[in-house]
Amino acid sequence: MRVPIWGVLLLLVMTGCRHRSPVNTMPIGVKTAYAVVDSIPYRMQFIGYLQSNFDAVIQPRINGFLVSKEFENGLPVKQGAVLYTIDRSQYANTMLAAEAQLQSARAEAVEARNNYDRAVPLAAMNAISRAELDQYTAQHLAADAAVRSAEQRLRNARLDVGYTRIVSPIDGIASGSSAHIGDYVGPGTEFSVLTTISNIDTLSVDLAIPMRQYLRLAGNRPTIYDNEGLLRDIRLTLGDQRLYPIPGFYGYTRKDISTAAGTLVLVVKFPNPDQSLKPGQFARVEAQIGPARAQVVVPAEAVSQTQGVDAVWVVLPDSTVAYRAVELGDPVDSLWAVESGIEPGERVVVSGAQKLHAGMKVVIENQ
Repeated sequence: MRVPIWGVLLLLVMTGCRHRSPVNTMPIGVKTAYAVVDSIPYRMQFIGYLQSNFDAVIQPRINGFLVSKEFENGLPVKQGAVLYTIDRSQYANTMLAAEAQLQSARAEAVEARNNYDRAVPLAAMNAISRAELDQYTAQHLAADAAVRSAEQRLRNARLDVGYTRIVSPIDGIASGSSAHIGDYVGPGTEFSVLTTISNIDTLSVDLAIPMRQYLRLAGNRPTIYDNEGLLRDIRLTLGDQRLYPIPGFYGYTRKDISTAAGTLVLVVKFPNPDQSLKPGQFARVEAQIGPARAQVVVPAEAVSQTQGVDAVWVVLPDSTVAYRAVELGDPVDSLWAVESGIEPGERVVVSGAQKLHAGMKVVIENQ
């Protein structure tokens, strides 16, 4: 008797079902920790560029031909060091002429003084008229004024000669020179600015904070421009991921609020004693903003981060587990701050989560 093919298949399926191993329903052992509330500092990260503390723009005060440049572009210069010299021959001649004019004025003043001194007793004896005494007096006063005027011209001429040597007003780094030897420089010329000296003893970074976030973190401050003490533990990470060893400090708050971005800009500064920092360098700054606040925290090993989703396994009161997405705050040592998704006192799995699936029974091994 032939058995239909469908009957053979049914027999095989029934036989396989009788010999299949039973599903393992034994609870899996896991280690857990409680989500607790802790006082966590709120930290923000900012991206920016280092800026020099201040710049000194080097401008010649007189006109003339440049005869020397005494510094190397991009290298440090000291305060008082000569940067440029301008041809001084014209100004030296003017100074010599001013000296001669002063000597002449002084000689005329001596003569006028002697005439006045002789005229005073003669006028007292009525040997000369009052009008003649007035004339000698006026000549004496005019001669004295001429001396003072000549002295001022000489001082100005000496200043102009001094201005032929252009020195650095500060310690700093010199930028490139806009003028070269032989160029005619000075006010009203193409070369009214010669170079810029940047002070880098301290460098600054702008931190832009959205106004809504600032108002939430700043508390009841008397004014938004007085933010002393708002920032703490200011740290700088350089472009090569090195942490700069010297912490920063709050400088000031820029007066203008960006209407386009709605941000308030705080300027922080970093000392640069060995000049290892350079203006224009990429910088990542982290800082604690405002007072520490109470937040829910869980151990870092309880958090899984897969395809952009942050989640934890939560042990429910019936000893089953649930996979729950959370919104993370900042990492704090070996903990994660949790903004939402879990409540204080709930248990989270910290070890043994690899074999879990939703609704599975677990045994807590570290009760």
